[in-house]
Amino acid sequence: MKQKLSGRDYTYVASMLFGMFFGAGNLIFPVHMGQMAGANIWPAVIGFCVTGVGLPLLGVAALGISRSGGLFELGSRVGKPYSMFFTCLLYLTIGPFFAIPRCATTSFTVGLEQVLPQGGNTRLYLLAFSAAFFAAALFFSLRPGKILVWVGKVLNPCFLLFLGILVIVAMLRPGAAVGAVVPEGAYAAQPFFTGFLEGYNTMDALASLAFGIVVVQVIRGLGVTEPDAVAGSTVRAGIFSCLLMAAIYVAVTVVGVQSRGLFETSENGGIALAQIAQHYLGSVGLLILAATVTLACLKTSVGLITSCAETFTGLFPKGPTYRVWAVIFSLVSLLFANFGLSSIIGYSVPVLMFLYPLAITLIVLSLFGKFFAYDRAVFVWTTALTLAGALYDFAAALPAPLLATCRLDGVLAMLRETLPLAKLGLFWVLPALLGLVIGLVLHFVRGKAND
Repeated sequence: MKQKLSGRDYTYVASMLFGMFFGAGNLIFPVHMGQMAGANIWPAVIGFCVTGVGLPLLGVAALGISRSGGLFELGSRVGKPYSMFFTCLLYLTIGPFFAIPRCATTSFTVGLEQVLPQGGNTRLYLLAFSAAFFAAALFFSLRPGKILVWVGKVLNPCFLLFLGILVIVAMLRPGAAVGAVVPEGAYAAQPFFTGFLEGYNTMDALASLAFGIVVVQVIRGLGVTEPDAVAGSTVRAGIFSCLLMAAIYVAVTVVGVQSRGLFETSENGGIALAQIAQHYLGSVGLLILAATVTLACLKTSVGLITSCAETFTGLFPKGPTYRVWAVIFSLVSLLFANFGLSSIIGYSVPVLMFLYPLAITLIVLSLFGKFFAYDRAVFVWTTALTLAGALYDFAAALPAPLLATCRLDGVLAMLRETLPLAKLGLFWVLPALLGLVIGLVLHFVRGKAND
């Protein structure tokens, strides 16, 4: 039995991990974070990398260590009804509700919108672009074939090459010194924790739970089958991909900071990226960036539509067929895409504030489950109290107009000042720890009683 991968195998798995987790959308958040963080870039980047790089790797490792066959089986340690709820919500979040529509709007914002005539009907243009985008995505989703392999092999290197050129040129001719840019918003007072929460937007930790089983199966297919060896191989192969992702995040964030000497803080990272590309590389550079980002996002959308359709076909065997699910998810994505990039990001934040705590605790419990024999009591108590804390963080992150309409703004403002860690958006941590302690106590008491 092979206990570790060869150097070539490590390169293959690392490349696949990077391709799975890093898409064009991952660029828009660090560049915007850089514009906001200014001189506080380093604690912000570290926080961002914890959730945007570290957690996805741990999520994949958790699937390997726990010997789970996928997200539904992993969540079933809490209970099958909960696992069904969590699996559906997670896939809908990284699928048609947020991540897939974001692919289309990112492509539009970075590309077509920048060359449209001023004063035109932007909403109509977005509708036409997104309709064409999802028609193409659905076409390839219904005919997977070799398109993903071809685009992945050709597009990703081109994307990284163009990005490398843009980053190097921008760093050689900075618009402002990093230390001279004044931090804005929450980055002025709490850069690390703000960056930590900004990393939620990559959705990569959620994606690791959804797609991590693919990596584990590949490693097992390469001859490594012992669970600890699988997890170890995953982590070691992931070091390269994580270092590459972190390096890109740092470089793009620095470019975002330096761009503050050229532009005002943008509404979102898509606009900032397009402005930077046009400034340094002109109209040709903007067109190349637009084409590359659009193809990258199209590839990602095809992968997400395919994964979501296959998952829901498996979860509901008596329900719609794969083709019907693919059509449904494409139409729903088209609908949400037309809310615009800033709206999608804004409305995704509360959902991510709810899902991420549940994902983090599930990952941690699965990683260390052997120390408490994967006792269901530990999973249930930790998840139940995390759920309660996450509900508050979800409500607190809702858009201000919606809170005012529901008359929750006053109550939540009072709780924000009262509850520990609430101002940081991390209130869920304390209930999670309490649930973990209760579950562990029950586990050990039961163990002694059995003795």
